[in-house]
Amino acid sequence: MANWQRRSLLQALAAAFMGLWRPTAAASAASAVDPAWQLSPAEWRERLSASAFKVLRQAGTEAPFSSPLNAEKRKGTYLCAGCALPLFSSATKFDSGTGWPSFWAPLQKAVDTEVDFKLIVPRTEYHCRRCGGHQGHVFNDGPKPTGKRYCNNGVALTFKADA
Repeated sequence: MANWQRRSLLQALAAAFMGLWRPTAAASAASAVDPAWQLSPAEWRERLSASAFKVLRQAGTEAPFSSPLNAEKRKGTYLCAGCALPLFSSATKFDSGTGWPSFWAPLQKAVDTEVDFKLIVPRTEYHCRRCGGHQGHVFNDGPKPTGKRYCNNGVALTFKADA
């Protein structure tokens, strides 16, 4: 097993464990940039499934290998499940072996990042630029050309296939 695969497997196991261990007062999503998406928790609960609310609005983590988008191979665009902002092109998707949809680059001006200390070690969290919904974390073990791996919760995305 290659070093990056071993590291990815260990990160996936740690994230799955931390998703179970995380205190109930989980961090919330980032603030929405667009005022039209500054919704109350009750309004978000009406719009989202329980699992999408946990990830997008409470910075939760879904179980690895639980999303059908992990195996999605068609050409198209991945959108924020909260506000439908296009976040990733299928051209940047790759199989990271972690159990979550992974991309080597987001679309321009699609995501914002911040440092996250939830696992004590600093990580780069990213969220939807428009609604602030938590998407996942960025790691420095992705393929060229960027060397980045945007590890996304599948429940935080929807997929629109090219016509």
